[in-house]
Amino acid sequence: MDARALKTRAGARPPSRRVAPPSAPLRPPRATPADPVEALIARIATDYDTLPARLKSVARYVEQHRASLMVDRVGDIAERCGVHPSAVVRFAQRFGYSGFSQMQQVFRAQWSESAAPQSTYQQRIRRLVAERRGALTPGAVAREFIGASAAGLAELARDFDDASFAAAVGVLERAEHIYVVGVRRSYPVAAYITYALQHVEKRVQLVDGTGGMVMEQVRSIGPGDAIIAISFTPYGKETQACVRHARRSGAKVLVLTDSRMAPLARHAHALLLVHEGSAFAFRSLTNTLCIGQALFVALAYRLESSVEEHRYRGDYDD
Repeated sequence: MDARALKTRAGARPPSRRVAPPSAPLRPPRATPADPVEALIARIATDYDTLPARLKSVARYVEQHRASLMVDRVGDIAERCGVHPSAVVRFAQRFGYSGFSQMQQVFRAQWSESAAPQSTYQQRIRRLVAERRGALTPGAVAREFIGASAAGLAELARDFDDASFAAAVGVLERAEHIYVVGVRRSYPVAAYITYALQHVEKRVQLVDGTGGMVMEQVRSIGPGDAIIAISFTPYGKETQACVRHARRSGAKVLVLTDSRMAPLARHAHALLLVHEGSAFAFRSLTNTLCIGQALFVALAYRLESSVEEHRYRGDYDD
């Protein structure tokens, strides 16, 4: 190779790469709830105040009719909301969907998976057997639930809102009479909270609907009282009725639920959001019971009240 070739090669610049024009910096992906419907509801709640009046009407409908939204027609929704059908389409587009049908698919997918919680326990067990290949040992089942509960508790700790919890304790501290309501899946939590609060200097009543008399049990609620309402999707109608009556009667409302757009949330003087882990389509109660127990202890501490010891502690200790 001659000298000129060597010089040319030595002095040559590497071929230039075409550099793309600068663009907006990439944003890290936002953490969103695992449930796509909950993610959408959270976005609607965040943007609600900025929506035009017609779209707010649609937002309220979406909040209150999640179960039927997967089969509702645009025209029917528009009529119930008192808006033109185009407003329903614009609402979907406002949140990134090409149209109402694409948004509706989110609700259909969610209910195809989690509507199983509305099916019977036996149906869910049968589906589990059908979907699992190979034997599922009892220990494996337990580990799935332990893992789901642990993941749920980790999320609870990460998202815990001290100010909201303090407000909830304040509602109970100022109440003369505390009513507690939760139906079906929420009932065990309501029963436990009622049991625990009976150890402080408060009058406490579990609204359990004995004899079908739910509303009769809250008839005497009034100013100076409080109601603790526990409800998760699909949200018990009995619980909603009790909360509406409590608000009309001037009582304070403490709500434990899973979304700011839940029907009970709008009535809350104090709101505690709780998301549970799930395994095999069965949702846990670990986080909700944790919050319920913490409410009791925090209230007892605030009241400087010593927990009563049952004289038969050895027989009935929990």
